[in-house]
Amino acid sequence: MDSTQQPEYGGGSIVNLMQSIASACGSSGTHYPQLGALSALQLGAARHIVLLVIDGLGQRTLASHPASPNLQRHIIGTMTSVFPSTTASAITTFMTGLAPAQHGLTGWHMYLEEIDQTLAILPLTPRGEPAKMLPQALPMRLFEHRTLYRQLDRECWVLAPQSIASSPFNAWYSRGAQSIAYNSLPELFSRLAGLLHEAQMPRFIYAYYPDLDTNSHRYGTGSEQAQRILASLDVAFGEFVQDVQGSDSWLIATADHGFIDSPPDRVINLAQHPHLAALLTRPLCGERRAAYCYVSKRRRRAFETYVRQNLGHCVDLRRSSALIAAGWFGPPPCHPRLASRVGDYTLVMKDNWTIKDWLPGERHYPMLGVHGGISSAEMIVPLIALKV
Repeated sequence: MDSTQQPEYGGGSIVNLMQSIASACGSSGTHYPQLGALSALQLGAARHIVLLVIDGLGQRTLASHPASPNLQRHIIGTMTSVFPSTTASAITTFMTGLAPAQHGLTGWHMYLEEIDQTLAILPLTPRGEPAKMLPQALPMRLFEHRTLYRQLDRECWVLAPQSIASSPFNAWYSRGAQSIAYNSLPELFSRLAGLLHEAQMPRFIYAYYPDLDTNSHRYGTGSEQAQRILASLDVAFGEFVQDVQGSDSWLIATADHGFIDSPPDRVINLAQHPHLAALLTRPLCGERRAAYCYVSKRRRRAFETYVRQNLGHCVDLRRSSALIAAGWFGPPPCHPRLASRVGDYTLVMKDNWTIKDWLPGERHYPMLGVHGGISSAEMIVPLIALKV
């Protein structure tokens, strides 16, 4: 199976890429090392910077599909994602410049003690119970940190799919930038080219493309559907590069995370482990590949014993506090609620195993492609960059 890879926050992660971009754009608000492979000095040599985040485009996925010559031609290195290697944590890093240790978003499902509720953090919808607050009211309550765009000394733009562009989460993290919603891949690149051609002042442009992730989840990373999306994206990227030649821009493309396939026989359904479920004080949080467990002190010995005896072949059981101390979420100082958002234990899934629980009324949906863990396939993303 794949080797494991922890985030390299010292100069080799997407956090460090954002530090390079922020420094090149005049920000002094963050404090991480710059990316070793692409410094602020290099980026500052161009008038504009474009960052295209292709959700789910891990380095292994890109390297294994030959129908992506335009993207592969401009790879200058690789980076790690953050932990957990998932959209909720990594996209927030791209939009704030902060590691999860600072921004405090720790996975798809999060228990938030300030509202005493578990939410799916991107749509801001509650899990298994009525909402205690409307989604529109939640960002101000939950997200204290500044967006990256409010720290940069230049004009900023955010391009997002029409389906999410005006969501409370996206609107909150786009503050300080002008936003454009697009409806198709050709429109995305047409809008990007237009923003470069018409620019009067230096610009930082962030664009997000989700379709590869969507198809990889449903059909798998090597599926015909995922390959078709990647091939179309590659052609559009190549045409875009030609269209904006001479614009004095750095074009950067990367991903929030990679993928690993987990077939049905590698899924641990918590319903098949009722004794373990009974030891939890609330449903699983986090990700299928990195699940946070909340366990009362008097039940912790029984919990550890059960996991090691019955799930030791597929779970690396870790104290969440130990992961914080070891810097998995990023260097200190940490968000004041980080510890409460990662529970007492983290089930770090081995090989290509996943774990999932289902609450009454929840729609059951299979996922062949998954992410969130520390395999190299999930953690390592490409750094595609060129100056035009």
